[in-house]
Amino acid sequence: MGGEQVKILRVLNNNAVVVKHGELEKIIFGAGIGFQKGKNDPVNQQKIEKIFSMEENTPKFEQLLKTLPLEVIEMGEEIISYAEGEMHLPLSDHVHISIIDHLAFALERIKQGFPIENKLLHEIKALYQEEFRIGLWAVQKIKKDLDIELPEDEAGHIALHLHTAKLQTGSMEDTMQRTSLIQDLIQIVEERANLELSEQGMSYHRLVVHLNFALSRAEEEKVFDDMDPDMLDLVQTKYKKAYDIAYEIANYVRQETGLPFPLPEIGYIALHIQRILSNQSMS
Repeated sequence: MGGEQVKILRVLNNNAVVVKHGELEKIIFGAGIGFQKGKNDPVNQQKIEKIFSMEENTPKFEQLLKTLPLEVIEMGEEIISYAEGEMHLPLSDHVHISIIDHLAFALERIKQGFPIENKLLHEIKALYQEEFRIGLWAVQKIKKDLDIELPEDEAGHIALHLHTAKLQTGSMEDTMQRTSLIQDLIQIVEERANLELSEQGMSYHRLVVHLNFALSRAEEEKVFDDMDPDMLDLVQTKYKKAYDIAYEIANYVRQETGLPFPLPEIGYIALHIQRILSNQSMS
């Protein structure tokens, strides 16, 4: 903090204190930084590990720091630090609340014998690969440090929190809605093609990613016309079943969101579906 003496406003626990720095209140985190300290005591600069400036969320974060076990707080912070290093970008301040709060809830559920499930797991794996890989690291870290075994589903939950915490990616609700919508679209393909898409490997992955980009293009009103009319006619006639499924997907998207898919977009989705249908007929 620039070498100037900073005094404690409030001690949250042995490892977290609130200070005033300029006009802002900040939370300083460090092992033993609040031990046997009180208001107006100077902060030991050498013990500072992290500084949070969270004007809007400070009361909630203070409450978390007061009520949760230190090991949960430290684990959450380790996951966040690892994620920022791996993704080479800062995450929103709110991630300190969302990850720690979620982690505490997940660990409590496991201790009480409740299962952790994630119905969007397959879609999360395909859409948020980097975040999911970090989620898997977090699950292994929790097992190693806390001796608590969490399922792969939990890695998916952590991945969603990390993706949402990327600056300018919208809210957790937006992320969940998009992922859930893609799951609905995949289910339409599964029902019409009578197969489990998650078993299709790369073809499934390509379809999920294409659907995600198609939805983003529609939201941003970007014109997608990268398919000439002759090619589109060929897809409509030669791959009629795949095109009909793609058209049904487009209708579903329009009904649920009001977003239109242009015919070339539907044609490309049909090609992805055709690849899956071809794989099925070969197996």
